[in-house]
Amino acid sequence: MNLPPKPVPRPDKVTLRQYLRLFRKDILSAQPAKLYHAWMAEFRTPFFRSFMINDPALIRAVLNERPDDFPKSDRVGAGLRPILGNSVFLTNGAVWKRQRRIIDPAFEGGRLRDTFPAMWAAGEAAVARMAAMADGRPTEIEAETSHAAADVIFRTLFSIPIEHQIAAQVFAEFRAHQRSQPILNLRAFLPIRWLPRLFSRETRRTARVIRQLITELTRARLAEIAAGQAPDDLATKIMTTADPVTGARFDLGEMVDQVAIFFLAGHETSASALAWTLYLLAMHPQWQDRAAAEAQGLTNDFAAVGKLRVARDVFREALRLYPPVPMMVREATRPETFRGRDVPKGAQIVLSPWHLHRHDRIWADPDAFCPERWSTEEGRACARDAYMPFSTGPRVCTGAGFAMIEGPLLLAMMLRAYEFRLVEGRQPVPVAHLTVRARDGIWLEIRPRRIDSAE
Repeated sequence: MNLPPKPVPRPDKVTLRQYLRLFRKDILSAQPAKLYHAWMAEFRTPFFRSFMINDPALIRAVLNERPDDFPKSDRVGAGLRPILGNSVFLTNGAVWKRQRRIIDPAFEGGRLRDTFPAMWAAGEAAVARMAAMADGRPTEIEAETSHAAADVIFRTLFSIPIEHQIAAQVFAEFRAHQRSQPILNLRAFLPIRWLPRLFSRETRRTARVIRQLITELTRARLAEIAAGQAPDDLATKIMTTADPVTGARFDLGEMVDQVAIFFLAGHETSASALAWTLYLLAMHPQWQDRAAAEAQGLTNDFAAVGKLRVARDVFREALRLYPPVPMMVREATRPETFRGRDVPKGAQIVLSPWHLHRHDRIWADPDAFCPERWSTEEGRACARDAYMPFSTGPRVCTGAGFAMIEGPLLLAMMLRAYEFRLVEGRQPVPVAHLTVRARDGIWLEIRPRRIDSAE
């Protein structure tokens, strides 16, 4: 069977020093193969204990049933705070709940319909840009999906295209930041208060520039709102929504934090998912042809997205194999007992969509690309227990519905215009930066699609 690429796991036993070196380089290949089979695994360091849980019952307890007992750990937040500040992605408790009360209304069903024209315009722009590449030469597709996803975010959030001067600057700086910032900072492993963050000069520079640019956009929008001249987009909706409990709105600094995570979550994760989907379809041209045939009937109508069943199943399967956020970390606020083991207060609880989605006790053919599984009861049952590309429970990604419209839509628009083929000798190697990307990019050949080849 022709299986999609997967990182080579590390040996079962390594020293802490070796593990830290591997982890800083790539979180995925730093893990042993046994995690694809284990219900739980424990990792001890001189400073803390960590438990990875793949048991669906335990995952429900942590994320769905008792989320306040397992807040987000700052061991990951330490690496993201320079760019994300005090955003909803990093906060806990009352602060997080207040932020979600203000943000969530902007992503409700009716509002998603309102964002569709901006998504469609971004898709048309992406298809037009690809025309210059559709000559069969190898093209690094992650760069193109990043461009398209960033365009979607800026059009839906601030009603500006990616070509806007500030939008283009944010996009360029973020690409530099994404490569310079490892998912974990040294402080994640050494709980010494005086230890410096040890961010690279490039990480500090790009974070500072990105936040300055976002501040400029946000301040301008606040002025438009005050003048009654603001467009009715996501930024305006969020800035004008008052917390139903306190009556307060986000101030400038709080809104900058939220825009930073919208860009990270809405651009970086979507770009990763779309690039891997195109690669998987190049590996499986019969599924590419099915999705392309379906896309021929696509119209500029929100209701048409609901008819993209093949595109949606293909996108779901890509999210299963390559979840953009490969791991999440929570912290135990009190002693627990997991599967007969003592879990001390302060222990790190690791939930890994990467391993859960490929768990060989849960999924049939876990490493295979099988979009058909989503139309079976067995596949749907597995999804209910062991599928969380957007997390789950109260902290489920607020933009999950947004992503499940954007992904199939952009995919369909690209497939009805172009064919994507593998480049011989250029198999991508998945690694985790801020999201699951390819170590040396994802290279594909792009050609104009002949309508008869999709029939």
